[in-house]
Amino acid sequence: MDSIQHLIEPHVQDLGGFQARRLLPSDMLTLVGPFIFFDHLGPAVFPPGKGVDVRPHPHINLATVTYLFEGALLHRDSVGSNQEIRPGAVNWMTAGRGIVHSERTPDHERSKEATLHGIQTWVALPDEHEETEPWFRHHPATDLPAWEEAGVAITLIAGKAYGRQSPVQTFSPMIYLDVQFSAGTHLTLPGDYPEQAVYSVTEGLQINDAPLEQHRLAVLGSGASVDISADRSARCIVVGGEPVGERHKWWNFVSSRLERIEQAKRDWQEGRFGQVPQETEFIPLPEEPNRKREQPL
Repeated sequence: MDSIQHLIEPHVQDLGGFQARRLLPSDMLTLVGPFIFFDHLGPAVFPPGKGVDVRPHPHINLATVTYLFEGALLHRDSVGSNQEIRPGAVNWMTAGRGIVHSERTPDHERSKEATLHGIQTWVALPDEHEETEPWFRHHPATDLPAWEEAGVAITLIAGKAYGRQSPVQTFSPMIYLDVQFSAGTHLTLPGDYPEQAVYSVTEGLQINDAPLEQHRLAVLGSGASVDISADRSARCIVVGGEPVGERHKWWNFVSSRLERIEQAKRDWQEGRFGQVPQETEFIPLPEEPNRKREQPL
């Protein structure tokens, strides 16, 4: 497995009623390209009347990207967005100089047993864009490039790959793919980006014929082209891109500057972030960075 530089195992996080497997940041590695946070949410099954309730919380100097396999989430934020996301669509929220948002299960989903399953990532913004004006955009599944190659179904969530480009606006070169395999199929992933990784959503995957255990993030060597194959129906996520440089992360703040994170702490404590319409709750600033607390989406 010389083509694999790191093999990251998930750290299981309790997000308040359901679990997520956190791959980035890890003790081994902080970023892959601009991706500084990678959570595999669920699959979680909620009984009628229950669901996700992540109260309003702030972000700076990053973008959050939500992509679902199953279920639905309602996103609301301090720039006035109110958007439900469904499987195959993309919610991209650029925090820039500062934004507040909540993530909740829509009311119509709470009336029945509901499943939530998907990927949430954070993308660190390049230095010159860290303090950009905050914005949010929704891209329905039908807007994303999707194609099939010899039994492999590929969706380009963001960035450029295989001569195609996603309509999702990004701030630095990146690749973000959802790849679904039929049994006995394979896909060559070219080494187009200096940093790339393959996440095994399911069992049944191999990289250069070496088995890749489920729920592992295989970080590839720089410029490595690999063959991803499946001996059964399987799914993986590919992320990567150009590096953006060193980043600091504390709670849900990311920045190239430690003093900026300290300022964001003070701003949240003193109520200087915006308000989310239709929301009255919020997640308080943690008193200690290592204590257990409600984790934001």
